[in-house]
Amino acid sequence: MNLSTRRTFDATFKLQVVQMIRDQGVSVGQVCRDMNLVDSAVRRWLAQYAAEQSGGPGIGKPLTAEQQRIRQLEVENRRLREDNDLLKKASAFFARELK
Repeated sequence: MNLSTRRTFDATFKLQVVQMIRDQGVSVGQVCRDMNLVDSAVRRWLAQYAAEQSGGPGIGKPLTAEQQRIRQLEVENRRLREDNDLLKKASAFFARELK
């Protein structure tokens, strides 16, 4: 494998790795050796999962379906607030123009 090639893993794979470690008791080192993964990445996934389980957003892409949905709703909420602010400004502008 070329060292400059960066592999990417989807949330489902990351969650499976985390569950192997947390639920099945497989060590991080063993998982890394068996699956040719980097220790720091697996530990980051574990930290992300722990943060999500404690109700926080964590750092990085969400692993659990619930956190993925929360992030999606947060983005939608932010967009709707921006749209609402724009409409308020436009309404105020046109109200002044009609006077």
